Amino acid sequence: YNTGLRNPNWVAYELTSGEVQGTEERADKFVPDPKVKGTQAVDDDYKRSGWDRGHLAPAADMKWSEQAMDESFYLSNVSPQNGNLNRGVWKSIEELVRDNATRYGKMLVVTGPVFKSAKGKGTIGKNKVVIPDAFYKVILVDNGGLKGVGFYCENVAGKKKLATYARSIDEIEEITGIDFFHKLPDGLEDKVESGFEWKDWR
Repeated sequence: YNTGLRNPNWVAYELTSGEVQGTEERADKFVPDPKVKGTQAVDDDYKRSGWDRGHLAPAADMKWSEQAMDESFYLSNVSPQNGNLNRGVWKSIEELVRDNATRYGKMLVVTGPVFKSAKGKGTIGKNKVVIPDAFYKVILVDNGGLKGVGFYCENVAGKKKLATYARSIDEIEEITGIDFFHKLPDGLEDKVESGFEWKDWR
């Protein structure tokens, strides 16, 4: 968590096919994260701001556990997100992730906001929560061979085909400055992160 930006730096988790089949009901109560030290966002920062409380790890991925569901509503897992993006393209990408977790058995997911400057797109609320310029998501699966893909969405309204938002993991690393899967052997990491086949994910 980045207390200066009042946003998560990143969120990472494993998602399995069994977890996708969970039945826990949506919590819908956004609360501060008790483990965050220093200033963080509060729910009032988002009210009447014109921006959605956009989950990084979506609640629909956490239906396997009441605790996981409740904790997905910690504001350490939330960023100001354009409403059209949140309920449109971003939701479709989240659904694609769940579909592929079911298809491949399990996957690793890393997702987060992108700030092109410390000012982002401005701030909301008394705690001056910085609005991200964009969002990313990268996924990695092992299905008899590792493969991965990334997604990048500007924090604006709009809807294009999902393939338009797909990127190599290398491209997302260049944008974010994060080395996502650095523990992989170098040759394998290079192969997995340098490109993708869209047909493997759609």
